[in-house]
Amino acid sequence: MKILGINAYHADSSACLIVDGEIISAVEEERFTRIKHWAGFPIKSINYCLNNSGLKLSDIDFISVNRDNSANFLRKIIHLLSTFPNPKLILERIKNREQWSNLNTQNQIKKNFREDKFRGKYINVEHHLAHLSSCFYVSPFISSCILSIDGFGDFASTVLGYGTNNNIKIDKKVFFPHSMGVFYEAMTRYLGFENYGDEYKVMGLAPYGKPTFFEKLKKLVLIKKGGEFKLNLDYFLFHKSKQYEVKNNQIKTGQIYSKKLIELLGPNRLSNEEITQYHKDIASSTQKIYEEVFFNSLEYLHKKYKNENICIAGGCGMNSVANGKILTNTNFKRIYIQPAAGDAGGALGSALYTYKIKSENPKKIFMKHAYWGNKYSNEYIEEVCKKNLKKLEEENCKLEFNIEIDDLISKVAKEISNGKVIGWFQGNMEWGPRALGNRSILADPRNSKMKDILNFKIKRRESFRPFAPSILREHVKDWFEIDDEVPFMMKVYQIKKDKRQLIPAVTHVDGSGRLQTVYKETNEKYFNLIQEFYKITNVPLILNTSFNENEPVVCQPEEALNCFLRTKMDLLVMENYLIQRI
Repeated sequence: MKILGINAYHADSSACLIVDGEIISAVEEERFTRIKHWAGFPIKSINYCLNNSGLKLSDIDFISVNRDNSANFLRKIIHLLSTFPNPKLILERIKNREQWSNLNTQNQIKKNFREDKFRGKYINVEHHLAHLSSCFYVSPFISSCILSIDGFGDFASTVLGYGTNNNIKIDKKVFFPHSMGVFYEAMTRYLGFENYGDEYKVMGLAPYGKPTFFEKLKKLVLIKKGGEFKLNLDYFLFHKSKQYEVKNNQIKTGQIYSKKLIELLGPNRLSNEEITQYHKDIASSTQKIYEEVFFNSLEYLHKKYKNENICIAGGCGMNSVANGKILTNTNFKRIYIQPAAGDAGGALGSALYTYKIKSENPKKIFMKHAYWGNKYSNEYIEEVCKKNLKKLEEENCKLEFNIEIDDLISKVAKEISNGKVIGWFQGNMEWGPRALGNRSILADPRNSKMKDILNFKIKRRESFRPFAPSILREHVKDWFEIDDEVPFMMKVYQIKKDKRQLIPAVTHVDGSGRLQTVYKETNEKYFNLIQEFYKITNVPLILNTSFNENEPVVCQPEEALNCFLRTKMDLLVMENYLIQRI
């Protein structure tokens, strides 16, 4: 059985291919278009999935789409009539939804594959059911509580449920316009972070402040029994406007919060204004409000199902700070969050759900790694390097060809320990928004100046942004307060107090770090690099940040090379090739 999963006309368009219960490919369209949060039709991702597998579209049995316009239809109609009584406005809203329809997806398939016709069936999967499927069906659990929480999709924002074997039971839903994703986005905009998807900046800013505005912000959100919540809509406008639209394949939004929020908190910060303690405290308060709602939902699930496993998905599932508090703030003992928990993961989830309902005897799938994207040969990389020899000479760069892997790892580890910044490009591109060892910028976590060097000179971003450590799995207990499996950088844990001064570059202001546990069996080359660094420094972890500069993570060698030259990194490793500034 061959299933192509698609997330289209939603943020982070993507495609995934599952063949006979095995994940073959999974990629995000933004990596190809080079535009963050690309929201059009993922034709390049689809082509990659097919080409990587050697399949044609005509070989595919099912195309599974992360959207079901018929879901919660009655609630949509009631809301539309009550909010937009003017018939012209209703027609306008209907027109805006046309591109999200299943018919449009079919038309795009026909348009782009004229000589290779799809002969299978289309299946639409409700947005949050896809989210739940994307985490539970690739988790190591036979049974688990499951939670999907995001902005909204198919008219719902939060879904609580329970998974057993090959079945998912939906317990409760929180419907539009009540959404913690929208709440967090509104506060993100209030704090002057204007781009879609900037919520992680608020999360990173929060530890610099104190939740002094918590009581005021409680006016925006009512926490209810049974794991539910409601927004006080007096403080919001999004539900009265055109909401979220896709224009030029990008998500566009209108005004999200109302003047009442400004009356409550004071003037909003403009993007070019200084970030003050006032803004840091609002960020801290925003995070605390979210955590209160989040843990209320988790408490309900655990109390009802008495299961110590929890799977989490949805855009809010990317809140690694809250995720890192689950083991201490709830009765859950085991957590699973796959690396594309946001909307991109809907392609995976819709494909997994289709596999489960269409297969007579579906097998268990466990996602141990995230390496499902493009891979490039040494021959291709050599060709790219030779085409750019003039640029490299102008930048005073030395190129070394076909270095033995052991020698390469030894040299790179030594250079990291000497304070050099490394562009690290190897193997298959990662699935998900955070680099996980194959498309990464690497540096010495011991260097107290490295955070500023990377933020100002390499990444060119806000100074408060933290960096994450990649750590050998067996050493987690020695360096972090909690010993846990974290293969996908989805949890923030406290670093042990006696270790913080040893690794200042990856220790956030509150003593935390968003770790990634590294395993030899899933990424031997990256594991060996950290192991070699450990031999040199007695520190079993390195600083790892995404290989990019205010753009999507690099996909091709050409993009890695351009980013290297543009940002003045010291070394670039691409498979067995090394470029070094001299």
